[in-house]
Amino acid sequence: MQILDYIIVIAYLVAILAFGFILEKKASAGLDSYFLGDRNLPWWALGASGMASSTDIAGTMVITALIYALGTKGFFIEIRGGIVLVMAFFMIFMGKWTRRSQVMTLAEWMRLRFGEEREGKIARFISAAANLIIAVWIISYFAVGGGKFFGEIIGMNDRLAAIIMIGISMIYTVMSGFYGVIWTDVFQGVLIFIAIAYVCIVAMQTVTLPPEFAVSVPLGDGKFEEITANLADWSSILPPMNLDLPGQYGIYNLFGVTVFFYLLKTCLEGFSGVGGYMSQRYLAAKSDREAGLLSLFWIILLSFRWPLVTGFAVLGIHYGITTENIIADPELVLPFVLKTYIPIGVKGLLVASFIAAAMSTFDSIINASAAYWVKDIYQAYINREANEPQLILQSRLASVAVVVLGLLFSFPVGDINDIWGWLTLAFGSGLFVPLLLRWYWWRFNGYGFALGTLTGMAAAIITKLLGIPLPEYANFLVPSGCSLLGCLLGTMLTPPTDTAVLDNFYKVTRPFGFWHPIRQQLPPNIQAKIKSENTRDIVATLIAVPWQLVLFMTGMMFVMKQWDNFGVLLLVLILLSIGLYFTWFRHLSKEVKME
Repeated sequence: MQILDYIIVIAYLVAILAFGFILEKKASAGLDSYFLGDRNLPWWALGASGMASSTDIAGTMVITALIYALGTKGFFIEIRGGIVLVMAFFMIFMGKWTRRSQVMTLAEWMRLRFGEEREGKIARFISAAANLIIAVWIISYFAVGGGKFFGEIIGMNDRLAAIIMIGISMIYTVMSGFYGVIWTDVFQGVLIFIAIAYVCIVAMQTVTLPPEFAVSVPLGDGKFEEITANLADWSSILPPMNLDLPGQYGIYNLFGVTVFFYLLKTCLEGFSGVGGYMSQRYLAAKSDREAGLLSLFWIILLSFRWPLVTGFAVLGIHYGITTENIIADPELVLPFVLKTYIPIGVKGLLVASFIAAAMSTFDSIINASAAYWVKDIYQAYINREANEPQLILQSRLASVAVVVLGLLFSFPVGDINDIWGWLTLAFGSGLFVPLLLRWYWWRFNGYGFALGTLTGMAAAIITKLLGIPLPEYANFLVPSGCSLLGCLLGTMLTPPTDTAVLDNFYKVTRPFGFWHPIRQQLPPNIQAKIKSENTRDIVATLIAVPWQLVLFMTGMMFVMKQWDNFGVLLLVLILLSIGLYFTWFRHLSKEVKME
């Protein structure tokens, strides 16, 4: 980085901080303003913000590393989380179900599902605590990845770089709340798209990959091994059943089984709905229609991330071909390419755009996690009579606390892919079973939710602390199996949720699943309307999942210049888009009216 690059980056940081202070008064009007923007933000801004928040720098480094070393096999690995495949489910039905609850947090949602009595209170507290723990871990993960990137680019200690970046995000988020998160994300999204366009153009003008080339994979303990990649296999649009990879990537060698469990886990998560900043945008949406539109816009914008990481990967390979000096650490391909291929001035703009990508993720997590403390712990249990200024103060203090804890927990972590894999697979698998059952099984109660969440979290954390080397499918099965057992024990050993609470929840949300005892109490015409909507949503989801995967991969083939694969994917994408229009898009409405 030269002086001009630093000036551009500093100007961006000053502008973001100033924006946070400008919005401070509007955000301080009340909790609805601070955490949901008064539910009056346009759908396109919520969707653009979601895209920016999903494009984090640590994840981009991990994905670039996987594409560089493994090609499209790296894409299939990221079904575990990087593709954000849960968006297909949010687009079709989960987004509108979440919006209909009209609550502020996932934990507060537990009152709607399980009632105001003991079981609802326990479920709410456990949900809030679990989401706060997840937020701290995710901040730690982003601190490691962001610090690794910016330390390499700017020539600064990794940890110091992470502290500065997260500290700035914290300041403007604490000041401006959800308004600041959304509108700074929109601005940051523009910067991200500038980076995407520039890197893709440079990659396509510079690189035409040969039939064979060398890449590198990590062995652990700071060691790496050079391997030879075949272009046809590297760019194949169909995943193989088995791989023969050394070192840390050897966990993916049973590739077919691994990808199957990634897909199963992600689909189950999609059917269960996730919390945090993703749900927050749907809780802020104005209508069912806008929940669908913001999801569609979010997915389309997010699809451009894959040409970006492919561009970085092929430029990293090109460097090894032209200099005969292979980039050893795949996780450093992104900063290495920035230093090598990007000229002065443009480099500062691209670094600013990646700071934007990092900050848009930080600010979303910080704001969403603070809501759990304020709404579901402080106001619910500690100070029920708290006024609005006190609640806003608690929101800001909670934001600072989450950031500080996240930074502290980041110091023992060195490998980004290791913590990302654990977060998305083991820890995530320990939480999704109770989140899944809450929507689809009327008998599931708050005690089952609480015990299932606790056992799933405990299983994931214990296996991590013990350092037990488990294959990827076991990382999925062990925590989720323990969680399922806890859910069943907690539910069957305690009384059902009050029928009046279940009736109200079903009428408000209208989910599909095992709700017959509750559904049959409704008039036949209402039952028919709900059944028609549910059936249409299930069919549309079966189209939306492959549609999102094909959409993302089509852009990758374009940057790789694999025109045969690109043509096949484009044709499939068009056919799936037509199916999605007839099964979902043309049925979007402001609200499904129930008489």
